[in-house]
Amino acid sequence: MKPLSPFYLDLTEEEINAIQEEMGRILRSGQLILGENTEKFEEEFARYCSTKHAVAMNTATSVLEVLAVLNGAKGKKVAVPSNTNFATVEALIRAGGIPVFMDMNPETFQSDLEILERTHQRHGIEGVMWVHIGGIISPDFEQVADYCRENGLFLVEDAAHAHGSRMNGRSAGNFADGGAFSFFPTKVMTTMEGGMLVTNDDEHAMLARSIRNQGKRGAAYGGLHSDHGNSWRMSEISAFIGLVQLAKLDEMVGRRQRAADIVCAKLDELGVPYCRTDHMDQASHYKLIVRLTDGRTYADVKKEMAEQGVNCGGGVYEVPCHRQPVFADIPHDPEELANTEEWCPRHVCPPITSGTTEEDARRIASAFEKVLG
Repeated sequence: MKPLSPFYLDLTEEEINAIQEEMGRILRSGQLILGENTEKFEEEFARYCSTKHAVAMNTATSVLEVLAVLNGAKGKKVAVPSNTNFATVEALIRAGGIPVFMDMNPETFQSDLEILERTHQRHGIEGVMWVHIGGIISPDFEQVADYCRENGLFLVEDAAHAHGSRMNGRSAGNFADGGAFSFFPTKVMTTMEGGMLVTNDDEHAMLARSIRNQGKRGAAYGGLHSDHGNSWRMSEISAFIGLVQLAKLDEMVGRRQRAADIVCAKLDELGVPYCRTDHMDQASHYKLIVRLTDGRTYADVKKEMAEQGVNCGGGVYEVPCHRQPVFADIPHDPEELANTEEWCPRHVCPPITSGTTEEDARRIASAFEKVLG
């Protein structure tokens, strides 16, 4: 039996044919960037998230840097979870911010209001880069947003995992001062490479469009540069792929949900803890985070699952940022990151994608029963 893979590109033959046809039209038109597909993708994504604006860019890393710049991170201490991808911290540093690592709650694998309050009081932070890890919106995130507003802290949402995630009627990316979505090939939806900035701030949207296009404020082309910027545009081909994927995003998330339900039922039966999403209207299920007890580690469980024909993907994250060599010069107190230290090496994420069938999900459940039962 073919091993289950953590990667699945959700495109039908009909969709591939449509992409190929559109690619030909784009190439013949000569307009490869900042055309009608980019504009339509931005409009549709903003509508999906119920935000006023969406700005398409080349990567979510670029989006995070732009959001940090727009929110005035330069020279300021900014809280960021250590349990996140390199990009969240690197984008903040490139924007001139000073990272202050936050711990995580093992129930959600992300920070919570109590951790944020403690970090604010101890370190005098002036902003927050929050991460909806695995597509989970923290149950207290509305209170987090309220706390930030009441205390004058900017709050940026790294929603790279959270396409389709909603809580209390609100989409990830639409709770605070702007959100960043990733369209990397492994994500819930893809544009090959790409990212999207969402915001309700008119000026931020205008400046983001300028920054992504070498500071050419209000113009796609020409030689007048009004802002510092970069070449961070999304191609017209990528934008069209994004439109194809966005049109069926809820369907793809629904298939992930059905697979996760089967696996979680078995985990509940076995008494194996995992990060729950019951409090959400809809979760992307980019990652189902299974916590490992009894001394089990990511490496050994991943190996044993592979022997059962289930190839688990990367964790979120087995090596946190304060342990990454590139960030070794960022000061931190190990006692403030106790949960991160304990749980990052002690979790595993089964291969749940929009291509996971109910039979596949039962195979994953069976593998967990053999490995963790």
